[in-house]
Amino acid sequence: MSIQFKRCVLNDMNDLKFALRQLRKSPGFTFLAVITLALGIGLNTAIFSLIHDLFLRGLPFKEPARVVHIMAGDKSRTGSEINLPLGAPRFQHYRDGQTIFSGLAAETGGATTLTGLGDPVQLPMFKVTANYFDVLGVRPIRGRNFLPEEEEGADVATVSENFWRKRLGADPNVIGRTITLDGVAHTIVGVLPNMPTQWVGQFANELWTTKPFVIPGFSYERMMRGTGFLRVIGRLKPGVGVDQARAALPALEQSYRTQYPEKIDAQFTTVMKTLPEDVTEDIRPAFATLFAAVAFVLLIACSNVANLLLVRFSGRRREIALRMAIGASRWSVLRLFVLESVLVSAIAGVVGALLAWRLIPLVPKMAANFLPLEANYHVELSLPLLGFTIGLSVLTGLLMGMYPAVQSSRADLVDGLKEGGRGTSGSPHQQRFRKILVGAQVALSVTLLAGAALLIASFVKLSHQSTGFRTDHMWVGFITFPAAAYPDIASRNRFAQQALNSLRSVPGFENVAISGDFPLAGGNSNTLYARADREVLPVPQRAAAPSHDAGPGYFRTWGIPVRAGREFDEHDVEGRQNVVLISQAGAKKVFGSENPIGKTLLVTSGSVPCEIIGIVGNVRADRINIVHDMEFYRPWGQENFPFMSIAVRSNFKLDAITKLVQSTINGIDPGLAIAQPQMMDTVLAQALGQARLMMWLLGIFAGVALLLAGVGIYGAVAYTVEQRTGEIGVRMALGAQTADVLRLILRQGMMPVIIGLGVGIAAALALGRLLTSQLYQVSPHNPVLLIATALMLGVVALLACLLPARRATLVDPIQALRTE
Repeated sequence: MSIQFKRCVLNDMNDLKFALRQLRKSPGFTFLAVITLALGIGLNTAIFSLIHDLFLRGLPFKEPARVVHIMAGDKSRTGSEINLPLGAPRFQHYRDGQTIFSGLAAETGGATTLTGLGDPVQLPMFKVTANYFDVLGVRPIRGRNFLPEEEEGADVATVSENFWRKRLGADPNVIGRTITLDGVAHTIVGVLPNMPTQWVGQFANELWTTKPFVIPGFSYERMMRGTGFLRVIGRLKPGVGVDQARAALPALEQSYRTQYPEKIDAQFTTVMKTLPEDVTEDIRPAFATLFAAVAFVLLIACSNVANLLLVRFSGRRREIALRMAIGASRWSVLRLFVLESVLVSAIAGVVGALLAWRLIPLVPKMAANFLPLEANYHVELSLPLLGFTIGLSVLTGLLMGMYPAVQSSRADLVDGLKEGGRGTSGSPHQQRFRKILVGAQVALSVTLLAGAALLIASFVKLSHQSTGFRTDHMWVGFITFPAAAYPDIASRNRFAQQALNSLRSVPGFENVAISGDFPLAGGNSNTLYARADREVLPVPQRAAAPSHDAGPGYFRTWGIPVRAGREFDEHDVEGRQNVVLISQAGAKKVFGSENPIGKTLLVTSGSVPCEIIGIVGNVRADRINIVHDMEFYRPWGQENFPFMSIAVRSNFKLDAITKLVQSTINGIDPGLAIAQPQMMDTVLAQALGQARLMMWLLGIFAGVALLLAGVGIYGAVAYTVEQRTGEIGVRMALGAQTADVLRLILRQGMMPVIIGLGVGIAAALALGRLLTSQLYQVSPHNPVLLIATALMLGVVALLACLLPARRATLVDPIQALRTE
């Protein structure tokens, strides 16, 4: 037994050495095959690892798939359904009347100023119901969650582990310690594990308090009209499925509608999504596209190597016949060829793993512009995915080694030996299979190139779209007002006026403005309005549009033109005539050809009458690709809330402006802090981030596919020409002209390419709908782009065929015949 075992090991070692010698004898083939497969393995593993982290690893909550996010669906006012937060009365009605959830909880986001731990700092903060973390399935690492009796009146807080370590020095006696938030002492009752960014937002919320039904700047009466501000979650009862829960929601909707017909949200529907669906919804279409793209690249790489292996092994029929003629078994021949092809795949797997290891840290950096990722977010190399891609490449090598070896070993030995030195391109079956592989590469490449072309065209249109405001040299930052020191509109307006006067006197500050928000930060997309001189509809049936609170000089600072009338000034304050500015599109939509100046608009659910004093240019306030057909502005002095954005136009750098603004604000109130200071160029870049990232990534994948397809076609044709040198020499000796040989090689090389182009264009048309949601003013079936990509690939394929075809025409017939 030991002798046989040693003999087997010795044979295997000899075969391995022979395979390595064969690969060393063909360095061009080996390099091409290894790099091709390594690119496919590396790119796929890097992207799949990120997709695994975002979509498959799951949220760190208890059974997150059994926790649902409940929203209000509104399509009556916009024509297309938009999902909104729930209002307090709807949440309370659902919480008291439902039987499908073991718990229903809510939170509302905001910001707070932390003092007493060094310089004042503004931080994001969530106010939650007492059962929020129990429903979410999060256990504190120290202390406890909130108690029911703490929901309405207690000043208590829970903090994240990161907050505890960074700001409290990992104090072991943190439970019971107090921190001051907006001037109010809060007792810490628990420390929570760090929450995932895709749930708490990109600014990584680290603070939670109670009193979720207290909205700064909102009276209780106004809140109970049905304004949406709560993110509501529910945990399904054991045995209750998602479909059962959805089926039970219409009854709750109807009972709410019947009991509260006058509420703002009375006509809204109820939308429910599981947490894993909810947190990935915005990026899922983009990553589905990337998933398809990298899969195409892997398939192109595998088909490329498969073609090279087929061409290589098809030229060794005489070697196979000779081995079998001197007594080698079919199995030993098969093993030899399979070992060689698998060795190529194994080397490529090692190189691909190294490439993936280098690429993976770069992927989050590229994606950080539009994904909700922490600053230090890193993706783990997914070993199962790496194993799968390497396994697929090894399987390709295994099959492509077996196929020609099996066919050649079944062929007539005499015919195989008669080939002598004559070149051969393989059996008709092998030639046909190689053409199919070339056609598949071309079809996949055309599809990828078409997708990349569409995204590039879309990005160009989007990036050149006028936003309606100027972003150059514009700094923005936020301030949150403590309710105790700034309880009303007048007190906040007094601070704003002082801040404006002080900031405008700072040398180097060209323009300064204050407002409730700023462009591309989003506005209140559900503010109701109605014409006072027409039939006024009931509140639930009124139209809604984004609204913004703006101070004096806002439009001048932002470069937004005033088309008619005037903008706000220091006299537009409480106690004076309520006024409003409307957008140019809104004037056309609401008033048609009438002059709206001097007319009255009823604003908010309280039907506040406001005189229209001006028309301003259209602004893309929420997203660059969205144009609102109505938008209006209220003066900061007449309506504002306990948060304010400051805009400064200056040639100074970000840090310099931030320090100057902070020092100026400290001179007025040392307890206030600037939050999220940034330049508008950065905000604009982030708004374009998803489109830019998709354009670059898909463009890179398409470029790799084009390169692989071109190299694959060139390699296959060149290797075929080399094997057919004798045949070409015979043809030329018998009178074939250079043009005849050129035409022969080009025709045989381009035929599968042309078929692949046709299939690829059809596939691009069929798969165009996958990109529809990611395109801006570009049709997914754009004929010019499809034809251009097909022509580009056709030219590359023609060049790939032309180079070896030209070489074939230079064959010396006498030298070629000597090899016979």
